[in-house]
This record gives sequence, C-alpha cells and structure tokens, in this order.
Amino acid sequence: MGSRLLVYCPGPLPFSPRTCRIRSGLDAVGSNGLRWQVLKQVEEELRKGNERVALDLVKDLQAKPGGLHCFGAACQIPQRLYTLDELRLNGIEASFLLTPLDTTLGSIERTIQAGAVLGGIAAWNFFGLTPQQILFTSLGLLFLWTLDAVSFNGGISFLVLDTLGHSFSQKYHNRVVQHEAGHFLIAYLLGVLPKGYTLTGLDALKKEGSLNVQAGTTFVDFEFLEEVSKGKVSATTLNNFSCIALAGVATEYLLFGTAEGGLADISTLDRLLKGLGFTQKKADAQVRWALLNTILILRRHETARATLATAMSEGLSIGSCIDIIEKAIDVAEV
Repeated sequence: MGSRLLVYCPGPLPFSPRTCRIRSGLDAVGSNGLRWQVLKQVEEELRKGNERVALDLVKDLQAKPGGLHCFGAACQIPQRLYTLDELRLNGIEASFLLTPLDTTLGSIERTIQAGAVLGGIAAWNFFGLTPQQILFTSLGLLFLWTLDAVSFNGGISFLVLDTLGHSFSQKYHNRVVQHEAGHFLIAYLLGVLPKGYTLTGLDALKKEGSLNVQAGTTFVDFEFLEEVSKGKVSATTLNNFSCIALAGVATEYLLFGTAEGGLADISTLDRLLKGLGFTQKKADAQVRWALLNTILILRRHETARATLATAMSEGLSIGSCIDIIEKAIDVAEV
C-alpha cells in the first residue's frame, strides 16, 4: 500500500512542508528481482524506439512494492518569485551558473594555436620553407577551419578539443561526468525518463552519426514535443524542462563553485521561454525558481548523484543507473 509522509525540504526559506507521495517499504529480494527484470525490458523497448511502452513499464512499476519509488517523487519548493537575495541566502550566486565559460577547452585551444605557430617556425627553419610555401600552408589550414565552421558548425574542431580534454584533463572529464549525472538524476526524480547518455563528443558521434551532436543526456520527451507542437506547454512540463536544463550547471556549481559547461542548455531554455512569450521579468522568475528548486534537490541527494556519476563514468546501462538511484535514496528521503 502507498503511504503519505510529510517531508520537509531543507533551506532557510520560510515555506511550509510539502506532502510528497512515496511508496513505503524496503526492497525485498523478490521485489529487487522484479525491478531489475522490468528495467531490462525498459532498456529493450528504448533500444527499439518504443518510448511510450518503456514509459508505461516504468509507471506501472511505480505502483508495485519495492518498485520505482523515486521516479517523479522529488519534493519541490513552492513556485513563486524568488529574489537574488533569497538565492544568496541559500548559498547560490546565480552569476556563477548562468554564464558558463569553458576555461579548460579554451586553454587547450590556445595551447594548440601556440604549438602550431612554434611548429611552423621550427618547420620553416628545419625544412627551409619559403615564405610562399608558408603562405599556401596557412591558407590551406584557414580553408579547412572555415569549411568546418560553415559545413559542420565547428563540429570537427570541438571533437578534437573535447577528445584532448578528456584525454589530458581529469578535471574536464570529471566535470562532464558530474554535469550529465546532474541532468540524469533531476530528470528521473521529476518523472522524466532518461533514455541514453554520452560523455564525450566521440561517443556522441558514434551513436548519433553527426558531428553537430555533443555529449549529453537524452530523455523520453514525446509528451513535451507534443505540447510544443501545439503551442501550449503545461506548467508542469515547463517546470520539469527548466529544472532539467539547469541541472548540469547547478551540479557543477555545487561541486566546483562555478559552471564551465552548459551554455547550450541555458540558451535552449532561454529560447523556449521567449518562444512562449515570456517577458524578461517572468523568464527571470522561472529561472530563479528552477535554479533554487534544482539545487535543493541536488543537495538533498548528493550521495545518489555521486554514485550515479561513478556508474555513468563506467558506462553502465540506463537500467543499471536507475537501479543505482533507487538503491541510493531511502524511501523516506525522496
């Protein structure tokens, strides 16, 4: 049977406790086996592209003892206009999250540029190249760079930089892993089913076959797309999308004090709000609420996020990652 427990959301803001519907009872050996069996079926349906079937399986498992008690069960703060001062009272400096700048890849790019210049000078001296040969070589490289920028939207350049970043910078690799774990966890706790993830540009290229696809987490989002196509997005859908979009930068902020990745996430959210006709004041209110809501959830489930990040870094399947979340979060702590 289901039970209703009062769960207090932490933080200094003066809001009342929210009642969150969760499933009572600890997992038994039998229920664990059932959960894993269904999760394997979910994975199979996702591989086939049957997103509706996969989502129905997950929702059906919610109602079973020892099932998916965390899916869609996150305790959230009331939605209202939060000021920047209220965010600061909760230890959040919005400017450190909403204007991410990737210093790691920028540093690698500058190193490559400096190396190219030094290599050109060395080649000039060693091979005795003429100024005309150097000019033609430079024009050839400029042509390739322009071709990449125009035809592939900079995909080749990013792929090279991203691969070097993951290969030579443990900080960069860890940041990407934690970023995607934040997206995955928040989506799952809000009731949006993750269907896949990649952690490197090379993995994204192999899975998607496109240079314009970066590493990231994908979700079962047909309901969202249907609402967008009709031009009417429900408040619940918009709230979920906003929190998921900001989950990556929020995770980076909590772990590293600032966000470097996630500019595309913020830009996508900004375009959606503008497309829905939001004024700047209304858009700011939506972003501040989503930011505070997301960070409080991440703080409450820090252990689950860390465990999930480890699982994702090892390349575990979607079902395994979901099972890890369920095991990491106690039924009374959702």
